[in-house]
Amino acid sequence: MTTFIFDVLKDLQSNNENLSELTFVLPSKRAGLFLKHQLTKVTKQTIFSPHIISIEEFVEDLSELKSISNTELLFEFYTAYIKLTKKSEADTFESFSKWAQILLQDFNEIDRYLIPQKNIFDYLSAIQDLNHWSLENDKTEFVKNYLSFWNKLHNYYTQFTEQLINKKIGYQGLIYREAVNNLESYIQFNTERQHVFLGFNALNTSEETIIQELLKNDLAKIYWDIDAVFINNQKHDAALFTRQHKNNWTFFKDNSFNWITTNYSKEKNISVFGIPKNIGQAKYIGTLLNNLQKDNQSLQNTAVVLGDENLLVPVLNSLPSGIEALNVTMGFPLKSIPIASLFESLFHLHKTPSNTFYFKDVINIISHQLIRPLFNIEGIDFATKIIETIDANNLVYLTAERLKLLANNSEDLIDLLFSNWSQSVREALENCSQLILRIKNYLDDEKDSNLLSLEYLFRFNELFNEVFRLNTEYHHIKDISTLYSVFKELLSSETLDFQGEPLQGLQIMGMLESRVLDFETVIISSVNEGILPSGKTNNSFIPFDVKIENNLPTYKEKDAVYTYHFYRLLQRAKNVYILYNTEADILTGGEKSRFIAQLELEGVHQINHQIIAPHVPVIQTSLNVVKKTNSILAELKEVAHKGFSPSSLTNYIRNPIDFYYQKILKIKEHTNVEETVAANTLGTVVHNTLEDFYKPLVGTLISVEIIKNLKTDIAKTVTRHFTDVYKEGDVTRGKNLIIFEIAKRYVSNFLDLEIKELKAGNQIKIMAIEANNNVVIEIPELDFPVTITGKVDRVDEFNGVIRIIDYKTGSVEQSHVEIIDWESMTTDYSKYSKSFQVLTYVYMMFKSNQIQLPVEAGIISFKNLGKGFLKFSKKDKAGAYAKKDTLITQETLDNFYKELKQLVLEICNSDIPFTEKET
Repeated sequence: MTTFIFDVLKDLQSNNENLSELTFVLPSKRAGLFLKHQLTKVTKQTIFSPHIISIEEFVEDLSELKSISNTELLFEFYTAYIKLTKKSEADTFESFSKWAQILLQDFNEIDRYLIPQKNIFDYLSAIQDLNHWSLENDKTEFVKNYLSFWNKLHNYYTQFTEQLINKKIGYQGLIYREAVNNLESYIQFNTERQHVFLGFNALNTSEETIIQELLKNDLAKIYWDIDAVFINNQKHDAALFTRQHKNNWTFFKDNSFNWITTNYSKEKNISVFGIPKNIGQAKYIGTLLNNLQKDNQSLQNTAVVLGDENLLVPVLNSLPSGIEALNVTMGFPLKSIPIASLFESLFHLHKTPSNTFYFKDVINIISHQLIRPLFNIEGIDFATKIIETIDANNLVYLTAERLKLLANNSEDLIDLLFSNWSQSVREALENCSQLILRIKNYLDDEKDSNLLSLEYLFRFNELFNEVFRLNTEYHHIKDISTLYSVFKELLSSETLDFQGEPLQGLQIMGMLESRVLDFETVIISSVNEGILPSGKTNNSFIPFDVKIENNLPTYKEKDAVYTYHFYRLLQRAKNVYILYNTEADILTGGEKSRFIAQLELEGVHQINHQIIAPHVPVIQTSLNVVKKTNSILAELKEVAHKGFSPSSLTNYIRNPIDFYYQKILKIKEHTNVEETVAANTLGTVVHNTLEDFYKPLVGTLISVEIIKNLKTDIAKTVTRHFTDVYKEGDVTRGKNLIIFEIAKRYVSNFLDLEIKELKAGNQIKIMAIEANNNVVIEIPELDFPVTITGKVDRVDEFNGVIRIIDYKTGSVEQSHVEIIDWESMTTDYSKYSKSFQVLTYVYMMFKSNQIQLPVEAGIISFKNLGKGFLKFSKKDKAGAYAKKDTLITQETLDNFYKELKQLVLEICNSDIPFTEKET
């Protein structure tokens, strides 16, 4: 396969051109590197290398202006803006940057296409004046300011461009305009210099003017790369610009048009694959490359072209291991580097000045992979210490002083991360630089394993140095919020360049990097509408019709640019693989590109179109089963000796595997910070408050007067217990204040219920509060003792009948404490767990001789206080008319004991494994 560059060099050689004396101008620097490489194939003797430059470099030389970054342009533009705007009316730099970006793009287009500036800005101002009721005498301040902005556009442009030219710097459009202005002088002083322009397609007016003037003065040659299939079809957008140049340039009326080729019509293997999701495309690219290697095809002349450059990282992670040489022309986006997340978190934390920091933000920062090692001092992990203290004390917000106390050997690191940021932007930037230095010193100790991290760190050090330089020169960043905006702007545009051999191995590139280059095998991803081509986007202050009137490019021309690049990749290729996303997506679209439909309809090539579905293995879901080994049985005996609680037994009924995790493996749930008071915390507070109230009344007949006196202490006692249980959590505002009031209301309502019962003539005697029980149950089948342990919330005597009462802050209905048949009690957790619990309490108290039968047992639900005491009952059948027996007798306990014994035997049976239940 011969390439376009090789054909151009051969043509020049056949015309006896001295290659060493030529100046080659190409669309990109990368194309120049390939041209230099091709020189060795057309020359058989040693020669001096010709001058090879990109069009941007050539125009920059012509203009005598230096191109600067987009971020620095914003700073320069803001300087011009505040000179022309009253201080009281001027936007902040942060607000300015949002609309100034768009205006800079418009300035760029106006200059590149040599549009008379005053005319178009006056035109835009007049349009806005008409649109906003200029005939009305009394305009609102908003309308006045709006129209004033449009009237000042030309002044902004003039002040801005003069300012740049005086500094010998500029943006692309201004550089092009100045290059055209200097063209005549350049021609006069370079009469012997021959230029060769090759591989161009869409030219702006400045480029057209420069090239045509050089052609007219016999100082240039130009080579186009267009196929006959495209240029002969008047409706084919791949040749839209080339046809215009061929038909409109006067030079081609008397000179030949080089070249129209016939490469596209040659036989090709074109396959189109529809693949769900972007990650699916990345994985399939790896599969394609692996298949090419298996077929013994060299990847030396293979290119992976990413329509969506966000696929770079997934594609790199999907490459087969056998690839030895690889060149990536796109830079690795800085926003994807791990250290970016650290500074994102820091700026997010400090952009709003505050003396306290949200605990999740603090944990996020100190747990970062590059920060956590810095807290490890003399073997003590202070990061863990801080996190554990936050959890243990329920700290939702922390101060820098509190953090210093927790990390007493890391005060300087706490200062870098959390202090001094609000004092000044300069201080914040110095903190960032010092932090980078601290991380570097740590990484230097293990340099061999951290070379990549050091490279990341160096790139971010450069980025902050650039921000520091810009702010030192322009002084536009006044606060951390603005600094954050500038940081994000740089982060989104800056990259870390890959180091590789650009002429060897597999090439991974974006669509624009493929200009002028030819490959035998091409894989193109993300060929979807909205990506290739990008579609109708108009990020501009200039309306569509005004663009058309002034010959400025619209979305149609931009689509035609991508059409050309897409088809040019196919021209000389032999094997083409086109991938698109089949899944509809609101942002990126799901429809396959019109390019694919066009390929299928034009009929030049046979297209192999397939929909690829990822291989999804059938994973048989199996329940977790743990066999009872000797060590587990030994641990079970220990648990049985210490005591099974009613909640642990019901936990086994609910799911045996949870019982195994909690009682055998001793795995506890991690205690997280409660931003909002949890249900169990509310329950604990209510239980503890009632314990305080009723503990002194044990053995006493309570009275209305006693209960009324208790009501006066509700607020004080609830507050104290919230402090004990909720630690340093705040219950003075938001949802927590509501829950705090609910806790007081629960206690108050319960006391009101007591008063109501007493006023109705009922006699209530408190017998026990939070009564601890620890009893051994007789199970002859086991050769070790089994203990049941638990704490009963309340035991009282109600009109001579003993009641065992369990408090529940959640909602409980009467049906939750009723059973029909005893066998279901240990199998159906959802229906009978509460009945099992209260009967366990009765059984324990009876066995420990604390009560005499018969008794009543049940639940008082604070969410269902209106139903009063919900008594356990045994029903003879289902239905509303079933007979209920609420008294717990010896027979009741005998029946319960059988089920309890059966449950404990199952838990301790070595032949019955802990088996997970389906949920």
